[in-house]
Amino acid sequence: MSEIRPLAPEDVPAIASMFQRILRKDRHAPSPALTAYLTRLFLDPPNRDPHIASLVHLRADGSVSGFMGVLPMPMVFEGRRLQAAIGGSFMVEGYEDDPYAGARLLRAFQNGPQDLSLTETANDVSTAMWRKLRGVILPDYSLEWLRVIRPAAFTVEMAAKAVGAARLVSPLARPVDALIRRAAPHAGWAHLPATALRGKVLPSADADDETSATLFQRFVQSHRLRPDWPEAELQRMIAESGRKANYGGMVRRQVSSRSGTPVGMFLYYGDRARIGRVIQILALPGQEGAVIDSMLADACERGLVALRGRTQPALLDAMLGRRFAFVHAASSIVHARDQSLIEPFRTGQAFFNGFAGESWSRLLGDRFD
Repeated sequence: MSEIRPLAPEDVPAIASMFQRILRKDRHAPSPALTAYLTRLFLDPPNRDPHIASLVHLRADGSVSGFMGVLPMPMVFEGRRLQAAIGGSFMVEGYEDDPYAGARLLRAFQNGPQDLSLTETANDVSTAMWRKLRGVILPDYSLEWLRVIRPAAFTVEMAAKAVGAARLVSPLARPVDALIRRAAPHAGWAHLPATALRGKVLPSADADDETSATLFQRFVQSHRLRPDWPEAELQRMIAESGRKANYGGMVRRQVSSRSGTPVGMFLYYGDRARIGRVIQILALPGQEGAVIDSMLADACERGLVALRGRTQPALLDAMLGRRFAFVHAASSIVHARDQSLIEPFRTGQAFFNGFAGESWSRLLGDRFD
């Protein structure tokens, strides 16, 4: 008979092998570095709670057939302290032998002691499971956005993801983009001339780990339901987020008003002639557009061809006026026994995704060679 229990150290090699095969589509043996990181992340996670643990699904013979990685996250809602749990790295193998293993694993996660069960990376299959178990899909948190900066170079980069040799023609994209800029000197829906924002945006400056932790705590305060990170734990998350080699170099900038007051912050990864991946945009209420413009100007100056990221409701209005494209790739979902806790998510007043999720971890975007 199958069994579900908390993750133990002896399970991690099997989890690492499943992670490599199922989530990374790589048949090579997992590296010691990946196994070590999975051990640290899921057996000693930030914001550790002794009552909340990652879960493994075992076959009748005791071998591991499924896993739900769980990251605790303390939250506060109108002065009420809550405990949330982020479920990710959800994987099951041997579906033909046990088609209900995934559902049992998800139900066990939802039945944990936490007030809120959350995920921001549910694919179509796991979304269907969450829905059947009364999870609430959050459309405004579930969209991927894209802002093209250099359309010709962007097209080459997209082609190169399928056929790497396509990058050989990338030098030809530069004059095409120059022609587009001359033909349409103002920012269009599919490009962003450097002159469109230069000198018109709020200044930004690099933010170190300590400054970033302070800004995170400050800018989430406007949300009714928000993380309540202990400072040391948030600094650990910020430090770990510094490396995502598959996405490119990290850019983390504080945006300030003309008088020098911090009004926002953005964090993305990307290299010249590549598509940048945005993990977090933070802004004071009313400053969302200014922070987005500062981020776009920064990416433009660094030579990126586009930026992409995940929506948050507080940013949607500002994005709609700035020629962003949107698509659904994975779902953000919440489950709670107390239905009053769902309401701030439905109304966009909860801070969720990015650092209030799992996107900060090295599992998304880094290599473990």
